[in-house]
Amino acid sequence: MSGIPAISVNNVIKSFKDVKAVKGVSFTIKKGEYCALLGPNGAGKTTLMEMIEGIQNPDQGEIIINGQTWKKNELEIHKILGISLQETNFFDKLKVGETLELFSSFYDLESERSNEILDLVNLQEKKNALVKNLSGGQRQRLSLGIALINRPEILLLDEPTTGLDPTARREVWEILFRLKKEHNITMILTTHYMEEADYLCERIIIMDKGTVLADGTLDQLVAKNNGAEIIEFSIEGEASNGFKLNDEKIKMVRDDKNEKWKITVDDIASTLPSFLEEMKQKGIKIKSLECRKMTLDDIFISMTGRRLDE
Repeated sequence: MSGIPAISVNNVIKSFKDVKAVKGVSFTIKKGEYCALLGPNGAGKTTLMEMIEGIQNPDQGEIIINGQTWKKNELEIHKILGISLQETNFFDKLKVGETLELFSSFYDLESERSNEILDLVNLQEKKNALVKNLSGGQRQRLSLGIALINRPEILLLDEPTTGLDPTARREVWEILFRLKKEHNITMILTTHYMEEADYLCERIIIMDKGTVLADGTLDQLVAKNNGAEIIEFSIEGEASNGFKLNDEKIKMVRDDKNEKWKITVDDIASTLPSFLEEMKQKGIKIKSLECRKMTLDDIFISMTGRRLDE
């Protein structure tokens, strides 16, 4: 059984009336792997996740969970899945501890499991607090705790930190990071946050308009985009609307949202001096200049011509 993938998605297609939400997507997730599913709104992420979760059925293709298809194996698959949706509605007048005990009873688990979850998601001090009095970050940690209550082998999280402030988001990240280290759980999460995917996941799948644009580690995705570093700058005067560099091999694009230009290079140290000299010769004054490593957002822009959060 150890060689069986945790999740296999094979040529899956799903349409809603005239909209083809998922267009022949295929990938495999190994056991113990953390995978981020990235893409803008309308990319097909949530639809794909709902098919993996068994909430929707593919029009075509096949999804296999731990060696089993959903058809006739729902009970077995549900036992090994932990699911947290974008929004979870609780009974606001129940206490946090009571809520966890309620969900524990659905799985015929011992009452001690609710206390273990309180420790795992750092809510022990809120055990006797009403759910309605929890902050957004605390509610999200409660939702995560419920997803973990049945000791799942596979965790499926749909945008688990959307709307949270940076501190609350980090708290969720640390819980997920600890789960991977201590419990060897397999996870797929959808997210809009590049930093979240980079911090938590060794594998990244980028989707747009129902298809997979890229699949691999961050280093692999960077290598496929012919550059590992970025020179980002803004300039003054009329030249800010458009200009060309003498070296046609240098790929330069304008980010109109930030009014900045980006150059993708293999090595900043060898490119920057000649770039600065050329700008000086052209009489172009640089207002700002930043040299950095390529990010997932840069990769997405290079593939689609737009930002992930647009």
